[in-house]
Amino acid sequence: MRIIDPHMHMVSRSTDDYERARRAGVECCIEPAFWSGQDKHNAGAFFDYFEQIIGHETRRADRVAGIDHYVTIGLEPKEANYREMAEAVLERLPEYLDRDPVVGVGEIGLDQDTEDEEWAFRKQLRIADERELPVIVHTPHENKPEGTRRIVDMIEDEDVTQERIIIDHNTERTIDTALETDCWLGFTLYPGKIAIDDAIDLLEAYGTEKMILNSAADWDPSDPLAVPKARDAMLDRGWDRETVRRVVFENPYEFFDQSPNFEYAR
Repeated sequence: MRIIDPHMHMVSRSTDDYERARRAGVECCIEPAFWSGQDKHNAGAFFDYFEQIIGHETRRADRVAGIDHYVTIGLEPKEANYREMAEAVLERLPEYLDRDPVVGVGEIGLDQDTEDEEWAFRKQLRIADERELPVIVHTPHENKPEGTRRIVDMIEDEDVTQERIIIDHNTERTIDTALETDCWLGFTLYPGKIAIDDAIDLLEAYGTEKMILNSAADWDPSDPLAVPKARDAMLDRGWDRETVRRVVFENPYEFFDQSPNFEYAR
């Protein structure tokens, strides 16, 4: 069964991880720009990083594993708090959104819910909406229910197209708030976010419409095979293959197919 993993930070993973993911069924992945473990202190560092994931990672994924690799570009919330630098990054953001493997804006959202984070979030929501691009939204690690509520309020206040937004990193404490919108919902199978069995429990309780699983697979303890393992766990729990396929392939395909640059062959 083919898999699309819509949130893999493969810049932090080895070539072996690409090969393992491909053998497990991952044929396509999307790599969002994210906080890479240390704050950047000048805008140029962002532009170098954007070039790395757009160019090198896209080529590496294809060369070593035959994986179609796409990217979303954005200013993640943690570094939005360096306002002068953030303004310089967002000024040039649109030129990166025109690049071939770039299929959306992200990840954006909240970390500590500061005024600068909210400014950057609203601005990038508007940029994405003007260009009719998908958006990946990061819900905060701390005060997650309150942060998710604030994110939903801002999305509604900006009056952007919610069907092109995925609110990610959901748990049982945020799902009801996220479901108040027409946004898609993501579940990150990752220590400290949500375990595979807990995510499947939520899918059984709330259904699979607009629900997406992802692995994150970043620098910290994480697993680039999390989505294939979830696929197998759903089958072991008696899910029919078509419903599992909907979650791990059709849903992420439908979401990113809203982007003109997403050309993965179904």
